[in-house]
Amino acid sequence: MITANQLRAARALLNIDQRQTAELAGLSVPTIQRMEASDGVIRGNVDSLMKLVSALEYAGIELINPGVTSSAGGRGVRLREHVAKPKMKNMKQSKPSTPRSLERVR
Repeated sequence: MITANQLRAARALLNIDQRQTAELAGLSVPTIQRMEASDGVIRGNVDSLMKLVSALEYAGIELINPGVTSSAGGRGVRLREHVAKPKMKNMKQSKPSTPRSLERVR
């Protein structure tokens, strides 16, 4: 099983977009988009799910289910159970960077 959140996290760890994920798994971009739009566990064609999970594992992603330890170690993310959603504070929109301000950063 894989959740939409795990799929998005896997893409972030691999630094790939939906198009690259689709190519990696041999699926269409709309299929990846539908999977990521799922609420919770991704539901879909078993063959498509197997292609996706296999492609992610081949790329180095280890999907960790709740209550299971990671067997291979390495970096990863895990969401703790029963955690309240963080409240988003009103963030001020920052001004666009000007070339001059970028020079100071370098």
